[in-house]
Amino acid sequence: MSNNEKRVNFEELRQKLTALKEEKKRIDSEARELAWKRDEINSRIKRLKAEALELKRLRDEANAEVKRIKEQKNKIKMERARKIEEIKKIQTEIKNLMAKKPKKEATVLQKEIKAMEWKIQTTPLSLQEEKQLVEKVKQLETQLNIHIKIEQLNQKKLELTAELRALEARAKSLHEKMMKEVDKSRKTHEEMLKRLEEVRNLKKEAENVHKMFLQAI
Repeated sequence: MSNNEKRVNFEELRQKLTALKEEKKRIDSEARELAWKRDEINSRIKRLKAEALELKRLRDEANAEVKRIKEQKNKIKMERARKIEEIKKIQTEIKNLMAKKPKKEATVLQKEIKAMEWKIQTTPLSLQEEKQLVEKVKQLETQLNIHIKIEQLNQKKLELTAELRALEARAKSLHEKMMKEVDKSRKTHEEMLKRLEEVRNLKKEAENVHKMFLQAI
């Protein structure tokens, strides 16, 4: 082999070596890029999983709050039913007493009772007269007690009605709060599903990138 031929062969080998080096450099660069991309995707997957887990916690927290509020609402519902029943009973009792209500007003009866008691205490009376007055006082007191009982029942009815309104206001407030929590639960659940869908898509992408990485090295 002549010197010229040797030089040609050497030059060809040098060019091939240079080409191989360039090819290796390109492959290494591509492999690094694919590895970086794969790691970046895995990092995003990790972050999305953490976000999904946090969203799940918030959703479960909202659901637990909804359950707690429902229990409160049920208690209020039962309490409200009891008070309504109690008011109905009082109304019936008032109606029955109104049928027996004396024509004389309570103040008139009180004056008459006071006058008779004063007469019994200060006026000399025969036993029969005193007995008649005592009996009359008892009758007037019975009539007065009807007035007093009606007044007491009306007062109790007012108190129960106020309590009933307070319960209704509380129930309304709880319902509004519950609906907010329901909405919060729904939204966080939807966001969680979005994150999980992203995770699934990224996993597929990561698998493809990893395959390309293995092919590149």
